[in-house]
Amino acid sequence: MRRDPLREPRADSHAEAPESAEEPEEPEGPEDAVPAPRAAEGSPEPRSDWAYPAGGYKHEPFLADLRSEPPSPVRTGTLGAVFATGLLSMLLLGDGLALNLLIVAVPAALAAYFAAEQAGRSPRPWTLVWAVGGLALLAVPALRDAGWPSFLAVVSAVALGSLALHGCRTWPGILLAPLGLFDAVLSGVGWAWRGMRGRASGSRSGPALRAGGVTAVLLLVFGALFAGADAAFAGLLGDLMPDASVSDGPWRVLLFAVGVVGALAAAHTAAAPVRWDRLVVGPGRERGRVEWALPLIVLNLLFAAFNVVQLAVLFGGYDAVLEKTDLSYAAYARQGFWQLLLATLLTLVVIVLALRWAPRDGSRDRGLVRAVLGTLCALTLVVVASAVRRMDMYVDAYGLTRLRVSVVAVELWLGLVVVLIMAAGVWGARWLPRAVAASAAAGVLAFGLLSPDGLIAERNVQRYEDTGKFDLEYARGLSADAAPAVDGLKEPLRSCVLEGIANGLGAERGPWYATSLGEARAREIIEKRPLMASVAGCEDAGEETSYR
Repeated sequence: MRRDPLREPRADSHAEAPESAEEPEEPEGPEDAVPAPRAAEGSPEPRSDWAYPAGGYKHEPFLADLRSEPPSPVRTGTLGAVFATGLLSMLLLGDGLALNLLIVAVPAALAAYFAAEQAGRSPRPWTLVWAVGGLALLAVPALRDAGWPSFLAVVSAVALGSLALHGCRTWPGILLAPLGLFDAVLSGVGWAWRGMRGRASGSRSGPALRAGGVTAVLLLVFGALFAGADAAFAGLLGDLMPDASVSDGPWRVLLFAVGVVGALAAAHTAAAPVRWDRLVVGPGRERGRVEWALPLIVLNLLFAAFNVVQLAVLFGGYDAVLEKTDLSYAAYARQGFWQLLLATLLTLVVIVLALRWAPRDGSRDRGLVRAVLGTLCALTLVVVASAVRRMDMYVDAYGLTRLRVSVVAVELWLGLVVVLIMAAGVWGARWLPRAVAASAAAGVLAFGLLSPDGLIAERNVQRYEDTGKFDLEYARGLSADAAPAVDGLKEPLRSCVLEGIANGLGAERGPWYATSLGEARAREIIEKRPLMASVAGCEDAGEETSYR
């Protein structure tokens, strides 16, 4: 990866170009970017050797050529939104993650908006897509009790937020944007401190503001410490502040600091983002047609032969193949899924490398690249369908689990990426990086909204009704999202499964802002129809329905 060189005029830039020469297309800069000044006419050509300039080596900050100009002093609206983020973090995030995470994200987004507006950056369509998508992903913890889809949603929300703040559109920008958000953690704090100090020193109310700030910090720190040291004092503060628990004061102080620092990092990034789009990956050395095309054509023939067998086997010819291989129905399905998943991943790697080294001499080479890689993509889609079909066969035999539903979701997304690559071969690839990122975020959002634990429970309950087989121990380990599906089981299976879910919930209810919809529904189900199974009854039921 190399930095995009400054476009400085060559010494012979005044020479007239031939009429037949085409003007090179201006590369599209990062979204919301401030245009970089052009080099002055007659500026010297860059040195071609490794010698230092005459003035000696000049140290430049890390990523200096990618950084924007330092932002102007922080405005009052940004500081207010940052303080609101810290306060809400302290009051709401200490009891778990649910709707409170979305509530805290709103003032943080406002702080970033105010800072970007002050810096002269206006939101573009893709900026709004990333921002709205990130907030939508934060709704998953509010809906689902399961931790694993919520974790994926939160990580994806941070990634989309970084894209909204940076306005990236290239592959390096899409991949490196989150690093810019973490890079702004320290610079954001310093930016806010300089802004507050300048406002306090330049105003008549400066001494009062400083005194109020110091007083608030002292009360917060020492009040939290004394509350943690004495229960009676904690109860007194609890009566004065009924909406906040002060017994865990140091933890609340840490949450306040995390909220403030995170909001400042987002605001500073919005005001002065790192221009990751200035990083350019140079094209690889183009190969000759035979050298490039021959391996790919042979690979296409191999894919075609495999797909012919799959179309015959997976869509009707099971008996003959199972008789020849001496494998069971489920063993045949399990044997091939992981290999096909890996084959899909490796095919994407092959496509990326092939595009990097593809011949680029005129329309004939472009047609050859499209034909060869388009065929490979089409054959890869059949491999994706075969892998999904094999997993469906395996689930019919052994039931649905978290791992199985996750890998199927990944395989389907890889198939979508292949379709996007095929579309880029027809309409151009400028939009491809953002489309791939958006598809990944949409997949994570759909995965969370569909409730994977609820889907697992529904599929396994249906399988129990059809075959009488049920993995009781696995079902007891599911989250509260599975409660509506297992509520329809017969006793004692219903009570045995819900008992495991109830143990995971605990006896105490959390506050409304830290309680997911899945947990609330599970508690309501258990309260309406109390559990009645005994330990011995659950053991007997598990042995009767076990299929392992």
